[in-house]
Amino acid sequence: MSEIELKDIIKKENLVYERSKVMTDNVLSFCPGCGHGTAHRLVAEVIEEMDIQSETIGVSPVGCSVLMYNFMDIDMQQAAHGRAPAVATAIKRVMPEKFVFTYQGDGDLAAIGTAETIHACNRGENITIIFINNGIYGMTGGQMAPTTLPGMPASTCPFGRDVEIMGNPLKITELISQLAGVYYVTRQSVHTPRNVRSAKKAIKKAFENQKLNRGVSFIEIVSNCNSGWKLSPVAANKWMEENMFPFYPLGDIKVDGEIVSK
Repeated sequence: MSEIELKDIIKKENLVYERSKVMTDNVLSFCPGCGHGTAHRLVAEVIEEMDIQSETIGVSPVGCSVLMYNFMDIDMQQAAHGRAPAVATAIKRVMPEKFVFTYQGDGDLAAIGTAETIHACNRGENITIIFINNGIYGMTGGQMAPTTLPGMPASTCPFGRDVEIMGNPLKITELISQLAGVYYVTRQSVHTPRNVRSAKKAIKKAFENQKLNRGVSFIEIVSNCNSGWKLSPVAANKWMEENMFPFYPLGDIKVDGEIVSK
């Protein structure tokens, strides 16, 4: 055995983590500390572990989520703002054997795409919806989103969200869980190793549900937007824990078609 071969064996035996082969060589362009990169990685790892790379089609609309086609070596379809569930519905109905998922932000899914989201879920389309909630329009200037918390400042409400004028935040995930066509609903985060493992488990469960033709699996990932929130990554994670999680509590909401948390 040559020295090079021996080094390769030692390297493999001591390997702790290796980038998923589903990820491209492109450098992630997300802001440092953003949860999008981790969420991308988890989706890629699940696809690789399930050996469904050639059988998966992702749909992403505008905003930060649109960049997914740069970073994942799978078939991707861009959708107009908010229309990803409608596009995913069409793809899945034409090619029901494929694994189809959407990857959307809160301004997209819960604002301009509310109708598409609600009706795709109500119909029970056999797709997976991954929803990144950072309480703000991240890419387009930090405007208030449907998920912006009461008192939370944004570029369009610099003194904080006033619910008497602007209404209450929309808990779209709880709303979705009430629909009969939705089989699995969970809320996760990716800001700690423990939460990353839990989020990956949820994503894998969602894809497995799709394989069994169980209807919609809906995964919300509460994330930070340190650039939009004007905080450092560490401070943004702390703010998220102290403010986002009490309003958007983590955990399963609906499992196997049954509500488990309200």
